[in-house]
Amino acid sequence: MTKLPKKNHGEDWNHDEIAIREARHHDPFAWLGQHRIGNDNQAVQRVFLPGAAQVELQTPQGWVLMTMQHPDGIFIHTGDSLPTPYCYRWQDSLGTHEAYDPYVFSPVLGDLEVYLFSEGRLYEAYRHLGAHRRYHEGVEGVLFTVWAPNAERVSVVGDFNHWDGRYHPMRVRGMSGLWELFIPGLELGEIYKFELRHRESGAVFVKTDPYANAFERRPSTAARVVDSQHVWKDQDWMTARTQADWQHAPMNIYEVHLGSWQRDEKGDFLGYAELAERLLRYVQNMGYTHIELMPVMEHPLDESWGYQVSGYYAPTSRFGNPDGFRAFIDAFHQAGIGVLLDWVPGHFPKDDWGLARFDGTALYEYADPREGEHRDWGTYIFNFGRNEVRNFLLANACYWADSFHIDGLRVDAVASLLYRDYSRNEGEWIPNQYGGRENLEAIDFLREMNVVLNERYPGILTIAEESTSWPMVSRPTYVGGLGFSMKWNMGWMNDTLSYMQQDPVYRRFHQNDLTFSQLYAYAENFVLPLSHDEVVHGKYSLLDKMPGDTWQRFANLRLLLSYQCAHPGKKLNFMGNEFAQGTEWNCGQALDWDLLQIPWHQGIQWLSRDLGHLYRDLPAFYDLDFAPEGFAWVDCHDADQSILSFLRRDRNGAFILAVFNFTPVLRKNYRIGVPESGRYREIFNSDAAAYQGSNVGNLPLFAEARSWMGLPCSLELTLPPLAALFLQMD
Repeated sequence: MTKLPKKNHGEDWNHDEIAIREARHHDPFAWLGQHRIGNDNQAVQRVFLPGAAQVELQTPQGWVLMTMQHPDGIFIHTGDSLPTPYCYRWQDSLGTHEAYDPYVFSPVLGDLEVYLFSEGRLYEAYRHLGAHRRYHEGVEGVLFTVWAPNAERVSVVGDFNHWDGRYHPMRVRGMSGLWELFIPGLELGEIYKFELRHRESGAVFVKTDPYANAFERRPSTAARVVDSQHVWKDQDWMTARTQADWQHAPMNIYEVHLGSWQRDEKGDFLGYAELAERLLRYVQNMGYTHIELMPVMEHPLDESWGYQVSGYYAPTSRFGNPDGFRAFIDAFHQAGIGVLLDWVPGHFPKDDWGLARFDGTALYEYADPREGEHRDWGTYIFNFGRNEVRNFLLANACYWADSFHIDGLRVDAVASLLYRDYSRNEGEWIPNQYGGRENLEAIDFLREMNVVLNERYPGILTIAEESTSWPMVSRPTYVGGLGFSMKWNMGWMNDTLSYMQQDPVYRRFHQNDLTFSQLYAYAENFVLPLSHDEVVHGKYSLLDKMPGDTWQRFANLRLLLSYQCAHPGKKLNFMGNEFAQGTEWNCGQALDWDLLQIPWHQGIQWLSRDLGHLYRDLPAFYDLDFAPEGFAWVDCHDADQSILSFLRRDRNGAFILAVFNFTPVLRKNYRIGVPESGRYREIFNSDAAAYQGSNVGNLPLFAEARSWMGLPCSLELTLPPLAALFLQMD
């Protein structure tokens, strides 16, 4: 064995050699690659290639044979210092191979990026961490970067190195916990993971990349090296979005689970391209302004609906590759339809190949289960007090806005972030530093997220699914709010569905369920959700919630959808609501589209379509959603007959009269007050024959100067049973 010079600090080189062979060296660049010897131009070059029988080194004079230092695969050459980068070639049982030496390249990640990441302010971390194709020092390859501060050694493993962690140990970047390695010559499409050795226990385990942009299709879990080639064509949409006055614009959202909206004739998933073609055509026809996708981030279990995310930076491979998803969004934008994504920063699954105990310690999660586990979901909670963890999530929000042009994030389960005692009994949670139940770190994170997104991506929306009375969720951070654009109105949803499920004979006793919402309707910017959560887990479909015989059930559903359209607040409906899906939603199969052969269901779909277009076309329905000036009761006191009536107004004073009869009783000669005298006509009647109603309605009417209900004029209406009427002045 050739005796090597000692390091300057006196350690024997043999110690490094053993650590390299045993795949536990913390800083492989300190020994592998090329290192100067003495003060002249002499250098030593070392490679470690397990299984190699012979290795040659490329020099200006040609290929020279390296000396085998150890049969485990240590090869060495001593001579003139070589210009870098240089190649070596080797022979093993699979043949002859040639590659650049990865251990002669300088670091790629800049000191500023390392600093900002440690500060939690590297908002474009998705450009630096993960796997990215790079031209570095004149050579094309792939840069891998990962955060694992408690690892003794981290290696990139994949098919290209037989999944053997000895081949490509990574460079540690000081005390930052970041590891990087540029592997020259690596191709796009390669699958990979990281192999880690824990600093204290010596345990070796394999993890997938937290920042990966693509994955194998489940149940496989390896990440894939990809690079976007998509050329965006949505410039008009993106430019207009920066100037959009969304508070005074229509927003009718179609909530979609891509895996079960429709499927192919074999029952398999549709791809992004076919989904774009079918779904876009349908959404346009139905009059929706936006789609909201249940989580499309990579997830291992179909039954989680995407809410247990394993790949935060990767669209799921179930439907295709990331560029396929970019083309999907691009198509919607070119057609004038916005795309919102469900986003899940509140928890992540415990799968041993994912984020859980990533470097052998509680890294992304809190260590104490009283802070770090959701027992309801069997998941871990992100440690919002750690800069690098907040950076992971903040950069992720930016990633979807930047790389995929999404128009907004609907943030899941915000209440679970805000409260330390969320779904916990006494003694199962830890108070904050002031003894309270609020999760101060998570609150700061949410505020920072909203500020960062709005500063970097003007016009982007953030919508909170927040089920408590936390104040100012949708108010700016500079006045003490959380900074969201809007909040789901869970109170409206619960009260309205509770009312609609009452037999009409008892509704007179529950009128306050419908009127109570006006006491708080303008405290937040609200979205009115009839979401997936209301049609699963034994809650029945919307249709099956409705009381009565077949006619009454469908009439009640038409009435519910009409009431949602007229009530202040932006709108959201889960797929299937719009044609009266008959059974609860099942994520394992397509919606029951065959029901549209039945006139009852076709009638609901036509009603939903007409409501969608009517809503988009009439500013009175949306212009002042968030201001009390846009709404006025005509009569909210007629509980005995279960009738409600109100006005919706726009900023120009145009108004719509909405009247709702929540009983199956036909009401003739029902006098109602209106603001002005003149000719009125029905612009919508949920009892129309086209919707399978009884077709009771009103010819054009003339309001007389007879005060009624506190208004100067009035007219007489015929109110169809279980129906809504919208009237407008000619």
